[in-house]
Amino acid sequence: MDQEKVIVIDFGGQYNQLVARRVRECNVYCEIYSYKTDIETIKAMNPKGIILTGGPNSCYEADSPTYTKELFELGIPVLGLCYGAQLMMHVLGGKVEKAPVREYGKTEVFVKNDSALFGNVAAATICWMSHFDYISQVAPGFRIVAHTADCPVAAAECAEKKLYAIQFHPEVLHTVEGTKMIHNFVRGVCGCAGSWKMDSFVENSINEIRDKVGDGKVLLALSGGVDSSVLAALLAKAIGKQLTCVFVDHGLLRKNEGDEVESVFGPDGNFDINFVRVNAADRYYAKLAGVEEPEAKRKIIGEEFIRVFEEEAKKIGQVDFLAQGTIYPDVVESGLGGESVVIKSHHNVGGLPDYVDFKEIIEMGAPTNIVFADANVKAICVAHWDTNNDGELSYDEAAAVTTISDYFKNNNTITSFDEFAYFTGVTSIGEHAFVNCTGLTSITIPNSVTSIGTSAFNGCSDLSSITIPNSVTSIDYAAFRYCRSLNSISIPNSVTS
Repeated sequence: MDQEKVIVIDFGGQYNQLVARRVRECNVYCEIYSYKTDIETIKAMNPKGIILTGGPNSCYEADSPTYTKELFELGIPVLGLCYGAQLMMHVLGGKVEKAPVREYGKTEVFVKNDSALFGNVAAATICWMSHFDYISQVAPGFRIVAHTADCPVAAAECAEKKLYAIQFHPEVLHTVEGTKMIHNFVRGVCGCAGSWKMDSFVENSINEIRDKVGDGKVLLALSGGVDSSVLAALLAKAIGKQLTCVFVDHGLLRKNEGDEVESVFGPDGNFDINFVRVNAADRYYAKLAGVEEPEAKRKIIGEEFIRVFEEEAKKIGQVDFLAQGTIYPDVVESGLGGESVVIKSHHNVGGLPDYVDFKEIIEMGAPTNIVFADANVKAICVAHWDTNNDGELSYDEAAAVTTISDYFKNNNTITSFDEFAYFTGVTSIGEHAFVNCTGLTSITIPNSVTSIGTSAFNGCSDLSSITIPNSVTSIDYAAFRYCRSLNSISIPNSVTS
């Protein structure tokens, strides 16, 4: 994409994805790269700014991740976070050593407001610290702009060269004014216009797909998951019938999930695409028989994944591109995007064999977080179920919820909660769960729910649309009392009490 961007150079930090997300929240495009990415590649990207992540190492040890001094001489603003800050000082002539007092957790930091990073930040602010080493002496040309009771250099800067080092983590929500600090760097120091939006990203992606594919044919590996489904929608809009979606039912899905995928993307669905379903359960079972090691299983699944598509491509005729949706954290976990430790391979990344019989693989990232239509609903969900503490609710976090308690009761600002359908692990909507949510107009109940409790929706006077799945077997008699706008309600045959 020909647009302004900030790049994150990853040194193995656990918050690398979160750093990139915070940059995107400033309406600036951002990508993550390994510290092994050479300087010429970085220069060719022409980034507006560079952020160095944290990491588990000590920068003064011989075998620790490092980067060439030239990075800091490009004239591009650089922000080092935690390990990245220490590395900056170490490379430029400062001193980093084992800290006499380790800092971990919420810490009061005292900042200088004449720094470009802290101009609109309180003079004493709470930040998240996590470090064994510390900067004992700043590099020549730098001045200290923040400290704590135990850390003499909590932040330092060389404003002339636009180099900034922060010992704490502004990207996590525990740092109360961290978003301001990142915004000050990205939009202020780097001078980014903040014109990037997800909708423009979608439009650009569609145009790029059209330019890349031309009149060629594309075969999409459709699993029914969020990533490949998003890519299917983008491809359908971009190239229509040039796309063939092949859904491999490998026999490892949840009950009826294969049929659900076909109902959405098949001939009776809403997409004007070619759809092929391959029932390959026996083939997978034979390959996996006797294999116990999880990583080996994933590799086998990945190998068969590609071979099935090659076979289907031959049946279809000339196919020029294989498309696969790749959720960005999957790329990082698989050791491709950054330097985080490889957690596991993925069927759509780590299992790819060396030989693939296609002209090119088209990959497209997809969102991992639920996009809420109602900001009030999002705030409640994040407050109670955001286990990653990143200010968002991922599909995985939503799926881990089992019971909806009374967190939403008496909230008259909520208007809709159709995203409830993503809470696929919920079995019970508890007593008074949505009582007196007078502004709530519609809700879709997940098909995992079996019971709806006493007064669950009592007093939802504007509720006019509700979808109750066949999984529900029990509805309390007072569950929908005083729902005056609900003219009728369809009770599934599965309800016995």
